Amino acid sequence: MRFEAVLFDCDGVLVDSEPIVNRVLRDMLAERGWQLSQAECMRIFVGKTVKDERALIERETGQPLTEEWLAAFRAQRNAALAQELCVVPGAPAAVHAVHERLDARIACASGADRPKLELQLRKVGLYRYFDGRIFSGHEMPRSKPHPDVYLAAAAALAAAPQRCAVVEDTLTGAAAGLAAGATVFAYVPQGDAEAFHRAGVAAVFSDMALLPSLLA
Repeated sequence: MRFEAVLFDCDGVLVDSEPIVNRVLRDMLAERGWQLSQAECMRIFVGKTVKDERALIERETGQPLTEEWLAAFRAQRNAALAQELCVVPGAPAAVHAVHERLDARIACASGADRPKLELQLRKVGLYRYFDGRIFSGHEMPRSKPHPDVYLAAAAALAAAPQRCAVVEDTLTGAAAGLAAGATVFAYVPQGDAEAFHRAGVAAVFSDMALLPSLLA
């Protein structure tokens, strides 16, 4: 199939943000009495939004998850990202190649909030490829694993979802892409590749440099 558009997730696909974000989250949850290792925190929260896990956090901490706490988390998270964030190896060349091949018909469609997305893409030098085509799950009726953010991105590019490729790194995100009707390519540099095959993705790959040839 010749794809009409390629829709990229952000965290874990374009930027290596998850260890940074989950370190901040782990430390802030520890202050509320919920002790987690870094690995446990990532297992629970990667691919999900903190606010969508409100019930779990409130049960484990015994405290309400207030808007003030969420704002403090986002501020600490953004400060750490602005200082430490790195691009996923191979992502700039892959994005450039796909951008050129599809005449800029690419988008970034993430479950993250827009300020975080824009901060990250600017920090690693990819913002220019996605300017005007950044879609946040926070602005949709439902977040991943629902397909809303991918359907919105496809519609904005006037592309049929069935002719879009989605690039994801989590099972939650892959489920969203598949629910949209897109063909999903799973970037899994480490972890359970077989779980993605069982989920129904078209291909699993571990080197972002391979993405342009996979999409061709």
